[in-house]
Amino acid sequence: MAKQAKIDASGATSGPAPETAKASARSPVDKTRELAGKAVKTSAVLLEEEARLARDLMAVLAGNSEIAPAPGDKRFKDDAWNQNPFLRIAMQGYLSWTQALGQVVDQIPLDDRNRERARFAVSMLSDAFAPTNTLLGNPAALKKMVDTGGSSIARGLKNMLTDLATNKGMPAQVDKSKFRVGENLATTPGAVVFRNPVLELIQYTPTTEKVHARPQIMVPPQINKYYIFDLAPGKSIVEFLVGSGFQVFTVSWRNPTADQADWDMATYVSALLEAIEAVREITGADDVNLHGACSGAMTMAAMLGHLAASERPLVHAATMMVAVLDGQAESQLGLFATPEVVSLAKTNSASRGVIEGHDMGRVFAWMRPNDLVWNYWVNNYLMGNPPPAFDVLYWNNDTTRLPARFHAQLMDIFAEHQLSAPGGMTMLDTPIDLSRVKCDTYVLAGISDHITPWQGVFNTSRTLGGKNEFVLSSSGHVQSLINPPGNPKAKYFTNGATAGTADDWLAGATAVQGTWWEHWREWLKARSGKLRAAPAALGSKAHPPAEPAPGTYVVAA
Repeated sequence: MAKQAKIDASGATSGPAPETAKASARSPVDKTRELAGKAVKTSAVLLEEEARLARDLMAVLAGNSEIAPAPGDKRFKDDAWNQNPFLRIAMQGYLSWTQALGQVVDQIPLDDRNRERARFAVSMLSDAFAPTNTLLGNPAALKKMVDTGGSSIARGLKNMLTDLATNKGMPAQVDKSKFRVGENLATTPGAVVFRNPVLELIQYTPTTEKVHARPQIMVPPQINKYYIFDLAPGKSIVEFLVGSGFQVFTVSWRNPTADQADWDMATYVSALLEAIEAVREITGADDVNLHGACSGAMTMAAMLGHLAASERPLVHAATMMVAVLDGQAESQLGLFATPEVVSLAKTNSASRGVIEGHDMGRVFAWMRPNDLVWNYWVNNYLMGNPPPAFDVLYWNNDTTRLPARFHAQLMDIFAEHQLSAPGGMTMLDTPIDLSRVKCDTYVLAGISDHITPWQGVFNTSRTLGGKNEFVLSSSGHVQSLINPPGNPKAKYFTNGATAGTADDWLAGATAVQGTWWEHWREWLKARSGKLRAAPAALGSKAHPPAEPAPGTYVVAA
């Protein structure tokens, strides 16, 4: 957008801003010369890389190339890629080609944003054309075909036809037949103690003789089902907190249909406020501790802003997990969030009333195609194996829908920075200014998170007022949440400093072996009140226990 003319104190314009005047002074001839110069430079880059690629391919054919896969590239881990001369030529030729494509993108005249878009597009192309994605180019698949007398190919074809019929053509990531919510997922004992049209509130049965007086409420993302907090025994945040002497409640959002197309952020915030009142009545507490992840944490932030503006201290401490409140930090999703794309996405969800969870899942999968698409293509189709039975992947594929209005609002929050900008958003008739939120906050990020980049989560911690603790896990988006004790590879970073950039923070951070769960538990203990006798029963007279956990909303279609 062109910059507006300057306005003096009397309101009269004082002519165009210098940048605008400079741009206006450029003649069509100047612009044509600039475009011609870029075209010439691009052509020169292409010719140079074409010649370099030809030299590299000649070295590959002569057996003199030293090009090798990047460390950690699992596609070429089979020994045959180095032992078989034909496979080695195929691998090195492919790597030379992908390297040349990357060098072209790095050298052609593009601005930073378009260069990142081009890099992403080139990586998608090169990943798709990897020889390992073909039967003849995958030595492990060829060996299995011979060993099984061709039956692996028959099974792979059957898997592909099944996915075409039931998974919209995407290779299945998980064997869904191995899991049942309430049987081997979401099994921590508890009961629904409150329900409204938007959520169910589950209270969990204490396992310790004494519990901390201040209750904990878990707020899951609306994009996924709540049992990311109660995945399976040994992998459950809820189980961990209950076993540590906390009173734990979890929100389970209803899976909306087109009938709920007009639900928006205020709908979710109002429902959450009702849940807090139910928890206060059940426990007798004046206030609660609140913990949310991803879009659930965004909802929580909007509610905290409303409570701050209303001067209602209902939340004593809050935890924000892998939560970005605006789109200012660079991310893969942000690269393509142009006004045109945002408008099209809004129109699409508005026409159907909801956006389907599996549609969002495909977008996230193609952000990491080697791990989330081609890996399963090889396993399911070329190798003829069944998809893995992995609880996290089951949860990830047990999708929910988003109401069209809420979906559009989330996009506006990111594009227009409505939550992070003071007064940028109104919630329940109160303007939101998160710097007025004075409760203590614990903010968790994942260093390899490709959905909510850790630098953006760091910005979240700086947006909130009060005293905050920023912690960086060594994992990705979901792996940061599912981080139970006992994993020898688990690590997290802490830094008491609050000033400076995200990179400054990391440079001065201390690495700690173990899980952030244990660090968080100590943080919570200091903010959860005194120990008292655990309640003998769930719920209260006003809110008697109903269905046992995991409730009804989580299993509804």
